[in-house]
Amino acid sequence: MTTSQPLQDPPVARKNDKSDKDLPLIQDIRLLGRILGDVIREQDGVAVFDVIEQVRQLSVAFRRDADAQADKALKKLLKALSADQTVSVIRAFTYFSHLANLAEDRHHIRRRTIRERAGDTQEGSIEVALSRLRWAGIAPQQIAQTLAESYVSPVLTAHPTEVQRKSILDAERDIARLLAERGDITERAQLYNAARDALTPRALAANEAQLRARVAQLWQTRLLRYSKLTVSDEIENALSYYDATFLREIPKIYANLERDLGQDNVHSFLRMGQWIGGDRDGNPNVSAATLREALQRQSEMALRHYLTEVHLLGGELSLSDHLVEVTPQMQLLADSSPDTNQHRQDEPYRRALTGIYARLAATLRELSGREAALHAVMPQNAYVNADEFLLQLRTIETSLQAHH
Repeated sequence: MTTSQPLQDPPVARKNDKSDKDLPLIQDIRLLGRILGDVIREQDGVAVFDVIEQVRQLSVAFRRDADAQADKALKKLLKALSADQTVSVIRAFTYFSHLANLAEDRHHIRRRTIRERAGDTQEGSIEVALSRLRWAGIAPQQIAQTLAESYVSPVLTAHPTEVQRKSILDAERDIARLLAERGDITERAQLYNAARDALTPRALAANEAQLRARVAQLWQTRLLRYSKLTVSDEIENALSYYDATFLREIPKIYANLERDLGQDNVHSFLRMGQWIGGDRDGNPNVSAATLREALQRQSEMALRHYLTEVHLLGGELSLSDHLVEVTPQMQLLADSSPDTNQHRQDEPYRRALTGIYARLAATLRELSGREAALHAVMPQNAYVNADEFLLQLRTIETSLQAHH
């Protein structure tokens, strides 16, 4: 062990500061609540909206002011509701709760971003963990070696009693994305001392129109499942989290570790796991065919992610060999590509990536029986293993670095 600084108190992450303003959260909740109210009024009529609003106002009065009269009036109103009115009230408050949760999640992200910009760190973050290790005199090389000998596997689970639908989750993710796009005018103005960074009124209006469409979609979508999930449904639900989160965020974790540890390559110690589709513990709905389906869908999810990334990378690497040199290995990779398009003959990286895409497409077909979405050339010569794919990516990386 080595230490590069004098011993002192270990780094302590700053806890949530009570001085953080909650006004942006209140504004987001009010915005979503107003939109939900407008949608209910438009879709189900003023009478339904008025009943829901009565319930809301009486509930607030009883909860906030301990108003006994409001309590009595609320109970009387609820008992007098028809079955259809009761369903509308339940749906309205359920959706409002979901929307408020989205606003709270957005607020937590907003406050964390502000603290990070101010140089503060958060308990549980990689930054705090590495700071404490450095304080203890543990060298980056030793941390990297420990990670190389480690294996962390968070495991996704599933239950056939899950009633929340993927359609609802997808719509709510879109609402969360739209909230993030709006940003917060007040906090941005405070941060940059200029309001120019805020969205323009026209962009805000367009954003709100999209929010309104998504909330209307929620209101018109059945909230719960009427039938039990199949194992195939469980597999698809789990894979949706990979597409929304893991495939994009896990590489960022490795990139941050490599940057903070000064390492070119941190060992792949974090690997997501799941038993969905392979729980051979007496489940009569799980068979060899189910396990095969789960593995095929998982491989398809990973390969389609790689196909998309390779396609985007090909769009970026338009480098011409009239202007830059490439390594001999890179030239061989480009020359072995089936891409004969005359417009790309001076673009070795693009030709190489077209060939890689064709091999990935063939691998996708072989492992899942599915086809890739885009084809500059026909799928051919599937990869034997992942190392073969990685070697070609390393060839591109090495050539790029060698020639600036």
